[in-house]
Amino acid sequence: MPLQEPKPAPAPRAPDPVAPLPDFRIGAKSLKTTSRIDLSPHPGQSLRDAPVRMDHKTHRRMSQGKLIPEARLDLHGMTLNIAQPVLVRFVLNAQAQGFRLVLVITGKGKAGDEFAPLPVRPGALRHNVPHWLHMPPLDRLVLQVRPAHRRHGGEGAYYIYLRK
Repeated sequence: MPLQEPKPAPAPRAPDPVAPLPDFRIGAKSLKTTSRIDLSPHPGQSLRDAPVRMDHKTHRRMSQGKLIPEARLDLHGMTLNIAQPVLVRFVLNAQAQGFRLVLVITGKGKAGDEFAPLPVRPGALRHNVPHWLHMPPLDRLVLQVRPAHRRHGGEGAYYIYLRK
């Protein structure tokens, strides 16, 4: 019996380079597609979902903007490398002075370029400040972090409630 050569596997078919276009009529609105990718959930939402670790009455008054922060720090225009040590120093000094409620203003951040080669997260400070507050040495001093009320900066600022 002669040996039979194995049959070569059929080559995979390449996708059709010309995909059919959706129907479009003059005067109709085009379907807009964006290539924007959400890298993480909104920082304010994750802070609101966190359990309340302070007095509920004080928390409610703070969330309504009825408590006035005893000190404030504005991080606008700072890079991440500069802002983190400034934030640590500010919180340590506020706790040493006996302050309970302080305000940290981060700003909302600029929207990145939609056509950038890599996704860019708008508001790097706004996303990183809550993480820094839950890392040593600040994690032992901070009791609660919440987005500020609109009169104190809204989504571009955070209330930080410190332990005694």
